[in-house]
Amino acid sequence: MTGTPSTRTETPAGPDTRGIPDARGALDTRGTLDKAAAENFPVAPFFLPRAWRDDLMALYGYARLVDDIGDGDLAPGGADARLLGVGSAGCDADDRLLLLNAFEADLRRVFAPAGSGGDGPRHPLLRALQPTVRARSLTIDPFLGLIEANRRDQSVRRYESYGELVAYCELSANPVGNLVLQVTGTLTPERLRRSDAICTALQIIEHLQDVSEDLAADRIYLPAEDLRRFHVDETDLAAPNGNASVRALVAYQADRARRLLDEGAPLVSSVHGRLRLLLAGFVGGGRAALAAIAAAGHDVLPGPPRPARARLIREVGAVLRDARRER
Repeated sequence: MTGTPSTRTETPAGPDTRGIPDARGALDTRGTLDKAAAENFPVAPFFLPRAWRDDLMALYGYARLVDDIGDGDLAPGGADARLLGVGSAGCDADDRLLLLNAFEADLRRVFAPAGSGGDGPRHPLLRALQPTVRARSLTIDPFLGLIEANRRDQSVRRYESYGELVAYCELSANPVGNLVLQVTGTLTPERLRRSDAICTALQIIEHLQDVSEDLAADRIYLPAEDLRRFHVDETDLAAPNGNASVRALVAYQADRARRLLDEGAPLVSSVHGRLRLLLAGFVGGGRAALAAIAAAGHDVLPGPPRPARARLIREVGAVLRDARRER
């Protein structure tokens, strides 16, 4: 699971028709975009300028869709696959690598120079992304990184070392922060370094929250070298509750994430206005999630510990106070 924080949506009471073509043949993308409400922090909060909100939602639609392809979570009916040219002429619409390759081809249509011919991107979420790419002069590499992370998820299901896991986060998480800085016109090498630390931390926190869910999909994002260090094996991770060794392992990884958040936190003081509040939300949201994990005794196996809203607000406020002192 990459690109965006994990989402958990309730099963609708009736048939879910979102993501299925309507009578005119257009794809209803609400099923993808509505997942923003279930993320760990606001994707495009109301206090941002409207242009930024529109651009951030376009980025979210892209990141969420590529993750849904990689996780096999596309809406039923195969509409996404057909739009990407998969699912006909003998193509297997359930082949995730095939879908990711087709998605990359459609992404490259987004970046094709204006007037170069062709009909442009096929998928509506990529068509919605194209104005943002052109208006903000976004680069293609972060988008390709998110696709590559999902490709790796199809074959790499264990990580031997922390370094290997961080390298994966460089593809699965860090591009999101890069794109936020590009959209807001605040990208510098130092800010990108701080952003990478925050994004990697948030990805590690998501991995801690989702240990049981990931294991059910035959994926483990806890480094094997650390499992050995804490005398944890996969049967321990499959238990209903974490034993002392599992909880010690989770605490160790949580401390790594905390240090990364601290390393990235000066990014907040380097910007101003509403962008500062947005970035404080990312750092504060990560710290609140870590506090919830600690409050659960670092036992994440029964399900992802979630922070109370009051704790989230306190953490964001603390980040903002620290940012004011740093200026």
